Amino acid sequence: MDLRYFNQTGWTAIFNGTEIEIGRMVRVEAWDPATGAALVVDPKRGAMRPVTDYEDFSHLEKADQVVAAVPGGGWRAHWEDEGPGNTPLTQQVLAWLITSQGRATAITMDAHGYVDDADSADAFIPPGEELGQD
Repeated sequence: MDLRYFNQTGWTAIFNGTEIEIGRMVRVEAWDPATGAALVVDPKRGAMRPVTDYEDFSHLEKADQVVAAVPGGGWRAHWEDEGPGNTPLTQQVLAWLITSQGRATAITMDAHGYVDDADSADAFIPPGEELGQD
């Protein structure tokens, strides 16, 4: 799960791209009260705009909605080969994001302060345990 798949409305608009713009995913920010169309931010106009106004609009995809966040509680995420030179890497779980579907996604931060989800982790290590303990 990539963090860009989370948003408040629970929907993402998919655009195929045009000759001058590449394909993209854009968060649905709201719904037009009159037409029911999904609205996205148009950064060029500085306004909300219906997805149906874009010639390259393809479809909507369901996104996760975060309904809660809880502290990482001492959990760690471990990757076998994500460290320097494909060495093992272990990072503290800062928080768990809880979605409206009940899914928990671990959020970690690297040494440079970059925050990301840890869904690609090879293992999660509970508090007080070491890797490989049974």
